[in-house]
Amino acid sequence: MRDRPLLVIALLVAAATVLLLRSWQTSDAPAIEQETPIQTVSLTTDEFGMPVSELSVIESTVRRNETFSDLLTPYGVEFQRIVNLARDGRDTFDVRRLKSGRPYRVYTDSSGVGRYMVYQPNLASYVVFDLGEEPSVRVEERNVVVRERTIEGTIEESLYMTLINQDIHPTVANRMADVFAWQIDFSRLQKGDSFRIVFEEQYVGDHLFDIGEVTAARFVHMNEDYYAFHYQNGDVDEHYDETGKSLRKAFLIAPVEYKRISSGFTYRRFHPVQKRYKAHLGTDYAADPGTPIMATGDGVVTEARYGQYNGNYVKIRHNGTYTTQYLHMQKIKTGIRPGVRVKQGDIIGFVGSTGLATGPHVCYRFWKGGEQVDHRREKIPSVGPIPTQYFADFSVQRDDMMMALTSPLNPGIDRSYAELLKTPEALTSP
Repeated sequence: MRDRPLLVIALLVAAATVLLLRSWQTSDAPAIEQETPIQTVSLTTDEFGMPVSELSVIESTVRRNETFSDLLTPYGVEFQRIVNLARDGRDTFDVRRLKSGRPYRVYTDSSGVGRYMVYQPNLASYVVFDLGEEPSVRVEERNVVVRERTIEGTIEESLYMTLINQDIHPTVANRMADVFAWQIDFSRLQKGDSFRIVFEEQYVGDHLFDIGEVTAARFVHMNEDYYAFHYQNGDVDEHYDETGKSLRKAFLIAPVEYKRISSGFTYRRFHPVQKRYKAHLGTDYAADPGTPIMATGDGVVTEARYGQYNGNYVKIRHNGTYTTQYLHMQKIKTGIRPGVRVKQGDIIGFVGSTGLATGPHVCYRFWKGGEQVDHRREKIPSVGPIPTQYFADFSVQRDDMMMALTSPLNPGIDRSYAELLKTPEALTSP
């Protein structure tokens, strides 16, 4: 009983202390102001700018046939929000373009709900999906550094193997084949053929992203020299030979990046489906299903439809002389219809095996003056020489690169720059 006054005093002191602390917490004194959320959230971010210290990160790759909804539903993202995001962000990035095998990340909060998703369509860009109350989509580009590289080699087995043996990406072979498409048949290279090429490599950080432009090249094929010099100025963007003539023809040599020619132009071929001999007035380029098919020249679409034997096909009239046709497409590209004007290299459809076909390929047919001909045996006209007003500038650039290209490549078949200058028609104005 004698300790009760002391207990009462202790309780009164404790109550006063609590009241005093509360008054401090609600005062405007700067020294004891509460922290704002930005002060309590770590600003540590990953390579995509996401606040990874406050979020859990799940990395994966898109599996075959997975949809945008399939990727996000497991992380508690509302279905209607997914639908709205896909619809409203279509102009920025169409989620139907998600590709199997490409990496993505989902960032979830402490409750496991997805807050962001980052999808990487390629090494140089990524797509950020904000899954919050105001969903949004944005595409970010990474810094791409272009480096110039010079390589050379002598063919022993094939161009691909020559490049691979030097740890050079085989895409360089495709670039060279594109540049010299009408000058050299790269399926018939000879042992001992030599080359030197100056080209661009595109890097994202330390990773090779893509092979860029072929700046200059020299190919010695069957003891003949072939040169290519890239020149760009205003509307001019072409590869020219040493005399200033364009290497590009009015038509591409093939409408697709193909694996092989499965059947050539002939008046007598045993048809694999009909089991009888008949004319095959076209060239079959075998390629993977879905590979883009390109218009080989500028022109106007005259037909784009399905036929019983041709399958899905497109026909293009280029001028009064030339017409081309592309058969057995998996599908015709949206927007390709009669009356549409196309440019050389425009995608008009995708490789398939519709109609009378046994496997994925495009049968390419070529008319000259109303008669079907073998385009690989035709003398296709060039797009013309370099414009006269640019020739002097081109000559300076060509001469700089020529010195680098004409140092010895292969003893016994090499011709020097000085010897080249002795040729009257070489290095002269068009």
